[in-house]
Amino acid sequence: MNRVKVLICGKEYTLQTDEEPSYVFTLARKLEKNIAELVGANSNLSVYSASVRIALSTLDEMHHCSDDNDNLRTQLKNYADEASRARLERDSALREVEQLKNRIAELEGKSRK
Repeated sequence: MNRVKVLICGKEYTLQTDEEPSYVFTLARKLEKNIAELVGANSNLSVYSASVRIALSTLDEMHHCSDDNDNLRTQLKNYADEASRARLERDSALREVEQLKNRIAELEGKSRK
C-alpha cells in the first residue's frame, strides 16, 4: 500500500492506495482541472460545490459503465451458450454423416455381391 500526497486546489491530501503514485497524480491533476473548469464557468460556484457536482457526475458515469458491463457479460454468456449449442449440433451432424457414409458403404458392398 502506497501513501501518496497530492495537491488539489491548494489543499494537500495524503492518500493510501494500491495504485502507482503516478496514476494517483494523474487523477489528482484531472480532478483539479475539472474543478477549475466548473468554477471558471460559474464564478459563484465554490470549490466544494464543484467537487460535489464532479463526484455525482462520476458516480453516474460509473453506474452506467457498471450497467454496460453487466449487459456485455450477459451478451458474452449468451454467445458462449450459442457457440456451445452450435458445437453440439455440429458434432451430432458429423456423427450422422459418418453413420450415413458407413451405411452407404455397407449398401454398396451388398449390391456388388
